[in-house]
Amino acid sequence: MQTGPEEMSIYIAEQYAQPGNQVRRYSLRLDGFSSVHATHGGGELLSKPLLFTGQELEPNFATSAAGSLRVGIRDGANRPIPGYSLREAVDVPGNRIAGRAEWKSGTNVGSLAGQLV
Repeated sequence: MQTGPEEMSIYIAEQYAQPGNQVRRYSLRLDGFSSVHATHGGGELLSKPLLFTGQELEPNFATSAAGSLRVGIRDGANRPIPGYSLREAVDVPGNRIAGRAEWKSGTNVGSLAGQLV
């Protein structure tokens, strides 16, 4: 169940119907069922190609105080798309459920709608 604007909780009954029963609570960031971790030196994640719709790319991410997220978009043939390459990406720090990927040209990726990226 959602227990905060950016958190959900799972409650587990342990030793049900026993004298020492208890309820344990696990908390997760909203939509946080999977994650990728990088070292202090950075890392890279390449997703499967997807058909994009919409105007902005809103990743769910958390970085350390010194870290950030940078997003590059490639076409269906795995070539960087001009304007959306990793070199043109802006570092986005923070802990966000729906952050915005950003490039030097801004956040709008609507021109990629309907394309396999």
